[in-house]
Amino acid sequence: MMTQLKEKLDTAIRNVPDFPKPGIRFKDITPVFLDANLCDEIADNIIKEFVTRNGGIDAVCSIESRGFFIGMLIANKLQIPLFPVRKAGKLPAKTKSFTYDLEYGSATLEIHTGVVKPDWKIMIHDDILATGGTAMAAAELIKAEGGQVAGFSFIAELDFLKGRDKILSYSPNIVSAIRFS
Repeated sequence: MMTQLKEKLDTAIRNVPDFPKPGIRFKDITPVFLDANLCDEIADNIIKEFVTRNGGIDAVCSIESRGFFIGMLIANKLQIPLFPVRKAGKLPAKTKSFTYDLEYGSATLEIHTGVVKPDWKIMIHDDILATGGTAMAAAELIKAEGGQVAGFSFIAELDFLKGRDKILSYSPNIVSAIRFS
């Protein structure tokens, strides 16, 4: 089943050259969302892989914006809370923020204060693991709010950018539906 999922993802994910700037070959996962069954299969696979390695989790933290889609499916299937981590200025109530570097600049992420319950085991979900900066920023925000990083899940991972190395210290539990060398 895993091989079939990888084949489906390899077909669905398109390469966009020189986006968002020259020299970057962007992995566009938006075509994945055109196939409801594929999205369901991704969520089921992540749940199976993650829960097998880690046991239960208390909540899913989804990262803006493409992380929201599969993250919500995962949280609903597990019947647990989901909370967003968003770009600066997008959350309406009191927030905590963390600024980090990514492969083509820098960014700031925010989380609403008070949404993380003390000692919650939280899975961080995003669409793609590239340099690891975004996932690391989410992990720092969860830790700052008193939660535990149970691990990370991604639709795709770009191994050549070595993002896994940046987040291993938060949790060795990293699940990616497909990895690109």
